[in-house]
Amino acid sequence: MNTLSKKTTGAIGNGYGSECHLLRWMGRHRSVFDKRLLDSIGFAPGASIEWLDFDFNPNNDWPDAELKGLEFLQGDEYRDLQKKWAEFWPLGGGIHNWDAVGWVHANGKKELLLVEAKAHTDEIMSDCGAANPKSIDKITNAFSQAKAGLHVPSEKDWTTKYYQFANRIATIYFLNQQGINARLMFIYFLGDKVQGKNCPKTKQEWQQALSEQDEWIGLPYEHAGHRV
Repeated sequence: MNTLSKKTTGAIGNGYGSECHLLRWMGRHRSVFDKRLLDSIGFAPGASIEWLDFDFNPNNDWPDAELKGLEFLQGDEYRDLQKKWAEFWPLGGGIHNWDAVGWVHANGKKELLLVEAKAHTDEIMSDCGAANPKSIDKITNAFSQAKAGLHVPSEKDWTTKYYQFANRIATIYFLNQQGINARLMFIYFLGDKVQGKNCPKTKQEWQQALSEQDEWIGLPYEHAGHRV
């Protein structure tokens, strides 16, 4: 889990918020951005990232529509996976929105990279908002499978406080179980200027909030990732 930016400047959007910073780095500093990600993951020189384009939604004020769920895995080779995904996770309005999705190409192989970006500590906190009993059952079962497979204590509550983080972990678990090499990358920006929020200016300031998240989720060290 990696922190990239040292300051927030520029005029994209309102100049604050994780979406703004991510657009800035991916649009104006792509080479530096990709290198930092690849280096932090540990890929050898020569690896590259093929970022997927987002869809357009002209009905929204901001017409770019984030990629949702696993909709970007299409075609005959993913038909069975999509059926299993629909059994594993509810596909309604609360489906995952990804800040960026790409394929890492290295040594003749490819690995899926799913990205979430955060700019202030409130962004890492959320509760499950599902109301449909069938959806709740699917989420509960998915979390139970992921926790068992990742050796997380069953009593850890993944439906409250850090629900978004937990459902991303469950997605990566599902993909790996289906034979898809996939990695989840969280990017924590420094120095955001949004008013009324705790916007860390140093890695150490992020560390306390992220340590509390790690303790709540309960991932063993070998699955918990790393920060640089």
